[in-house]
Amino acid sequence: MTQDPNKQLQSMFSSIDVTASTGSGEAKSASESQDNALLVALLRRMITHQDKTNDLLQELIQQGRMQQQARQTELERWKQSNPELARSCRDAVDVLSDVQNEFLQSLTNEVDENEYSLRDSDYMLQEFVDRYGPRLAHLNGVLQVLSQLADKDAS
Repeated sequence: MTQDPNKQLQSMFSSIDVTASTGSGEAKSASESQDNALLVALLRRMITHQDKTNDLLQELIQQGRMQQQARQTELERWKQSNPELARSCRDAVDVLSDVQNEFLQSLTNEVDENEYSLRDSDYMLQEFVDRYGPRLAHLNGVLQVLSQLADKDAS
């Protein structure tokens, strides 16, 4: 009759007998055989669960690919429907990339000029972050959107 696997696992790991055994070799061999059978059953369960996990991961990957392909198809369809706007987005990306480069240069100059005060003063660091952080984050967001909408073939 099959025992509950959880009870078998608990009995297997709950106590270890470290005393010298006076029992016969046959009893010891039967106990080891039962433990080995339990271990094999446990390993098979682990493999089964791992296979299920792998199957679920494959499904997730496939769904992600399908969503990405659908988004790419929709974006290409939009670009074909709005070629002038796509070219305008490309031009805007070029201009804003230059603006971003200038902004990053002024940011790095500010850091170089105020290195010690930024390190020593929490107030100065907070002022720096408040001054440059939001603009940098928003500019990066705008550039990302425009880059996705831009017609890559236009130069």
